[in-house]
Amino acid sequence: MKKEDVINIIKNAGIVGGGGAGLPTHIKADTNVDTILVNGASCEPLLMSDPYLIETAGKEMLKGVEVMMNATGANRGIVCLKAKHKAALKSLRTVVEEFGDSRIEIFELENFYPIGDEHVLVHEVLDRTIPQGGLPLHVGAVVSNVETFYNIGLALENIPVTDRYLTVFGAVKTPMVVRASVGTKASEIIEYAGGATIDDYVVVDGGPMMGRVLSDINSPITKTTSGILVLPPEHTVVARKIMPPQQVRKLTTSMCCQCTQCTELCPRFLLGHDIQPHKLTKLGTEDILNNKEAHNALLCSECGVCEKFACPMGLSPRELNAQIKAKLREGGVRLETTGESQEAHPFRQSRRIPTQRLIQRLDLEKYDVSTSYGGEIVPEQVFIPLSQHIGAPANCIVKIGDSVEKGQCIGEIPDGSMSARIHSSISGVVSAIANNVITIRS
Repeated sequence: MKKEDVINIIKNAGIVGGGGAGLPTHIKADTNVDTILVNGASCEPLLMSDPYLIETAGKEMLKGVEVMMNATGANRGIVCLKAKHKAALKSLRTVVEEFGDSRIEIFELENFYPIGDEHVLVHEVLDRTIPQGGLPLHVGAVVSNVETFYNIGLALENIPVTDRYLTVFGAVKTPMVVRASVGTKASEIIEYAGGATIDDYVVVDGGPMMGRVLSDINSPITKTTSGILVLPPEHTVVARKIMPPQQVRKLTTSMCCQCTQCTELCPRFLLGHDIQPHKLTKLGTEDILNNKEAHNALLCSECGVCEKFACPMGLSPRELNAQIKAKLREGGVRLETTGESQEAHPFRQSRRIPTQRLIQRLDLEKYDVSTSYGGEIVPEQVFIPLSQHIGAPANCIVKIGDSVEKGQCIGEIPDGSMSARIHSSISGVVSAIANNVITIRS
């Protein structure tokens, strides 16, 4: 299959990165690299949808890996999965052997955070250090997560992205992995899992480290939703997420004791990047456009190690970095890479954070339970955002009253823009279009 054909198949299916911010995957297919990495790290604590997909849909995933290898010219495809997922690994070994492509191999990962960060993953698996401000592409690799490759496998059968596998966990009656229609309300997913076990709760879209608190529990899931986490509002994971940004900034800049723990445990610093969070806490967010040291905040991955594990005072260099980054981007400052790799810190190995220790620090041990597949959620009504990816929102191509079928394109890529197609996740009638959200009722 020609590269152009693969790019069009991926683009037409509306595939975006399922494990991050949602970069349209056809952009990654339009590259030339030597290695494809399947990121099955399930980096965030307690997320289980990737191991489930590897265990139950490995063949479809490998089809996606193979076609991406052929498109990019890669001679290696490496499926990366934590060694602790014994059942998924056993299934994967069988599927890889049966698949019969000698270019595809398995790499067993250790259980530390944030192993799923693509910079960390590339270093662990390939022993290559991505230049600061750079991409895996700069060292000859493409990294995408398990569900992305699974979706590519489905796209080969003309099946677009209409559903999302995710973990429902935390204070719910039955934690589980589910497959839900894109646009399903978070509240419906919680009810499907037996409902919340507490009366007063908040919902985190994603994982405990990098997920965001939903302002409305009826918000819809998107192509990038990896988890629905239910927690009490006073929980340590939630407290910093819901604190007003100006209050976080004031506390962090005024109370930091310059102990350097945030820097010493920062995963990007340990890879040799020129980011030292403890120094940035003294800069604040004012007059930073011409401050070269402040520009280093753009190197922050916002993994949360500094605020949720390293800082003995519970401060948030991560949030301050996020605010500095926003101001820099508003001012047109962009991070440029020299293309030169840097040396990793000599103590990097000893400073890695065991995931189980992180779970303890986050006070999530009571929620660290076995999860199994709970089934498919197909609601009567979905609310599908036209922006579920990096880049411009898709252009709506339906109108109120239109009948649509599941899998029908309802949002098209604007001419000349980086964007992704959007498809109807259920069959029904378009009942509303507002604020870049299409409502469909079956």
